[in-house]
Amino acid sequence: MKRHLLLSASLALGGLLMADALPAFAQSRAFISNERDHTMTVLDMDTLKVIETVKTGRRPRGITASPDGKLIYVCASDDNRVEVYDAKTLKLVKTLRSGPDPELFVLHPSGNPLYIANEDDNMVTVVNVENNDLIAEIPVGVEPEGMGISPDGKYMVNTSETTNMAHVVDTATNEIIENILVDSRPRIAEFSADGKQLWVSSEVGGTVSVIDPATWKIIKKISFKIPGVADDAIQPVGVRITKDGSKAFVALGPANRVAVINPKTLEVEKYLLVGQRVWQLGFTPDQKFLISTNGNSNDVSIIDVAAEKVTKSVTTGRAPWGVVVVP
Repeated sequence: MKRHLLLSASLALGGLLMADALPAFAQSRAFISNERDHTMTVLDMDTLKVIETVKTGRRPRGITASPDGKLIYVCASDDNRVEVYDAKTLKLVKTLRSGPDPELFVLHPSGNPLYIANEDDNMVTVVNVENNDLIAEIPVGVEPEGMGISPDGKYMVNTSETTNMAHVVDTATNEIIENILVDSRPRIAEFSADGKQLWVSSEVGGTVSVIDPATWKIIKKISFKIPGVADDAIQPVGVRITKDGSKAFVALGPANRVAVINPKTLEVEKYLLVGQRVWQLGFTPDQKFLISTNGNSNDVSIIDVAAEKVTKSVTTGRAPWGVVVVP
């Protein structure tokens, strides 16, 4: 009997030690900024359950992660700052300086610096994320929003909504080297993984301009037609391209659709019905799934990338805006 109890105790202790050895939050997690609730939803991607709702600064919009997935950066737009959270503990680590009304940002591929679009002063702020030093302020067009960076980190691209331009910045000098006129109200700039294409979505123009970074010339403007949906409801915003370059996805706003596009032919192949006013998009690290934030239905849609099919919707806070997923 004693031997049995000792064995049971030993097994129980071994189980506890094994449990203690497991890292917290080992699964992939999605972080979703909720603009109207001033919160961030944390979603377990294995169970598709909400782990936590984190209180943030006012009007969180842009959201991204450090290259190692350990830190989550959030634009607290109405507090004029960038907040940095520990991805495991979900605690606020520090805040970073910003100009007025930061909306979107992009990290250099090395993880430093951070390039921030400040909508109210027509400026891109460049900040050292380690010591919070201001590196540069780059004057751009009116109402800057979209921020993209080339895979090699040599070029940063900002879109200005009112000037209707994509501004190409040399990151070595922080100087604009090219201004590209696109259609009305450009929102997102996204490079392909091989750096051979730059996609810029124009919300009011209803198009996506595909640009050749070798010449900074527009290769093609992709337009959209959805049966039964008015043209003015088709408003391209979020853009994501798979690493292998086989598929691109574009969020179409009040059309409540995500377009599936072939990056080689630049033709629309399919439309996926998602939630209301689909805004931004984010891949899981393995790119098996894509998440769309649906601002008016207060949820996110989970898209199976290979099957090109919406598999589930998950309720978040009010007006989910941005999304990033870390391992």
